[in-house]
Amino acid sequence: MLVADPDYRYDVLEARHAIEASTAWHAALRATESDKEKLQYAFDATLKLKESDDPDLAAQADLRFHLAIAEASHNVVLLQTMRGFFDLLQSSVLQSRQRMYTQPVIFAQITEQHQAMLNAILAGDAEAARLAAMQHLGFVHTTIKSLHEDEARQARITRLPGNEIRNRKENDS
Repeated sequence: MLVADPDYRYDVLEARHAIEASTAWHAALRATESDKEKLQYAFDATLKLKESDDPDLAAQADLRFHLAIAEASHNVVLLQTMRGFFDLLQSSVLQSRQRMYTQPVIFAQITEQHQAMLNAILAGDAEAARLAAMQHLGFVHTTIKSLHEDEARQARITRLPGNEIRNRKENDS
């Protein structure tokens, strides 16, 4: 559906917003020492794979971080929901990474947001964890929308009268 309906990605982000704010909140209250180690490991993996030539691996690391938060929530229904749309999340995260993670400034902000979620959970601060998750996904939503609008604008520019000759010259070179 992501391919057939590009706006579907926003529905996915809305669902993530609802679920992940809750999983972060519960994780902050319930995470065990083992959960905290898993969360730190998953976060560190996202850092190691940030410059990976394989966007699928980088997307999987990002998703594993979010799933580790769901696991740390110790809420079976929230975890099953996250796992239930694992493939959809992976497509969404992969698409997001392809658009956003190529820009160092954006990647740095996402890393800071992940770090804020991790820190809040490790500190047991449920409200800060919930807010960090909401801010992160709000940022992702706004950034993807902005990038999508920029792409649409660029596509319109190439269709302007007089651009056909310039476009042919660029394609021939």
